[in-house]
Amino acid sequence: MIRISNIKLNPMQNEKSLEKKICKLLNVKPHEIISWEIYRKSIDARRSDSIFVVYAVNVTVKDERKVMKGKKNRDIQVAGRKSYDFECAYSGDKRPVIVGAGPAGLFCALLLCRNGARPLIIERGKKVEDRIKDIDRFWNEGKLDAESNVQFGEGGAGTFSDGKLNTLVKDRGNRGRKVLEEMVKAGAPEEIMYDSKPHVGTDRLRQVVVNIRKEIEEAGGEFFFSEKVTDLEFEDGVVKAVTTDKGRYESEAVVLAVGHSARDTFEMLKDKLELIQKPFSIGVRVEHLQKDIDMSQYGVDREEYNLPAADYKLVHHCDGGRHVYTFCMCPGGVVAGSSSEEGGVVTNGMSYYARDLENANSAVLVGITPDDFGSDDPLAGMYLQRELEEKAFKAGGEDYSAPVQLFGDFKNNVVSRAFGSILPTYKPGTKFVNLREILPEYVADSLIEGIDAFGSKIGCFNSDDAILTGVETRSSSPVRMVRDDNMEGSIKGVFPIGEGAGYAGGIMSSAMDGIKAAEKILEMLQKFK
Repeated sequence: MIRISNIKLNPMQNEKSLEKKICKLLNVKPHEIISWEIYRKSIDARRSDSIFVVYAVNVTVKDERKVMKGKKNRDIQVAGRKSYDFECAYSGDKRPVIVGAGPAGLFCALLLCRNGARPLIIERGKKVEDRIKDIDRFWNEGKLDAESNVQFGEGGAGTFSDGKLNTLVKDRGNRGRKVLEEMVKAGAPEEIMYDSKPHVGTDRLRQVVVNIRKEIEEAGGEFFFSEKVTDLEFEDGVVKAVTTDKGRYESEAVVLAVGHSARDTFEMLKDKLELIQKPFSIGVRVEHLQKDIDMSQYGVDREEYNLPAADYKLVHHCDGGRHVYTFCMCPGGVVAGSSSEEGGVVTNGMSYYARDLENANSAVLVGITPDDFGSDDPLAGMYLQRELEEKAFKAGGEDYSAPVQLFGDFKNNVVSRAFGSILPTYKPGTKFVNLREILPEYVADSLIEGIDAFGSKIGCFNSDDAILTGVETRSSSPVRMVRDDNMEGSIKGVFPIGEGAGYAGGIMSSAMDGIKAAEKILEMLQKFK
């Protein structure tokens, strides 16, 4: 196979133009090409007068040796095809128990099923189909179901997000590619296999989750929805069973894929597993008009040039030593009410696949460390999150309306009186407050410095009428469940994985962690057999 990199096309050119370019670069006729596929696609918009779509392609030709003879172009190389390779067929009767049906739990279950194990998956929330109804009721009526919301339920918190599939995790075992392949098989758009910034969108991700569940069930896995784990039983440091509010399940392998918001589960585990404090971030959601972000990033009318809604990723290191950064940027999306506890307001971002709504939003976060928690308690970070969420709830009027403030007023320490050109998208509603009365002083000061710094890169970013919505506290887990090289926690046979365990940060890294855990569990089951 031949890989051609750095092929630049005008955004208005289609894939037929790409095929012509391949023939020209390889000096072959179309009939000499057996097949070709896009390997990577990105946009180079560093100069508005020369925007390109940049491709890397894999090409199979009839006579590779002849085509490559004399080629000295670094962008044309013979390449191998990467694939995930793991097989450990199990035919015994021991059944792992997986707690949580987010990306980590689902992909762990999927791989276990593919290799003969038939896991039991316990999920405190509901199926996606029922979960959607509960979330819509919260957004439209302010009625929160503490067990079925943006944080809890099939698919995890990522199901109601932008559905980003990029990750910074090293992927030597090609687990990331395996995740993308399975998602395409389950209905995700094929371009996630090659887009440099792949996303699914919450609307399409919901169906992907349903299809993965169906395959797991067809392969012998069993789901128990609306069932919450209440205890973890062990003896002599070895796990024995999981107890729920509806039953008891014995197992030699228990996977804890509980997500970063399972606070009651963290409290239950506190005296059983070794838990330690973990750095995380807190801040707000910022909203701008998507057309302003597009113009700043591209310098041209993106629709005229057939370009996608523009995004950004920004970092600033403050003079005081803290860092401020944007997280989970949602082009053409909304700020989503993401509460999971009575009496707390939580924000997150969400986009549909088309990313075609009026506003752009992103979390703007300030990194904090255990030194900021004020306690040595392993759950001190979690309690800090809860404190800020409760303050936001009270400030918003105690009806799950979110506290908001225009950036100019935030800087001037005054309550806003009216919105400017940007209108908020958060549901159930918003209320003007002074966010400085909710956020710690070091967070507020860092946000001002960071947002002003971002304005030097994206002109509209620090505009006076940019909307700040509080609070964003759930970007990652405030707790880490300590595990060894075999991925087992301080109790033998317990496998803490994903975001809740403190080992992942998004859909992709969580799913990859789930696959890795499944490999370890299958090896363990084979030894039992």
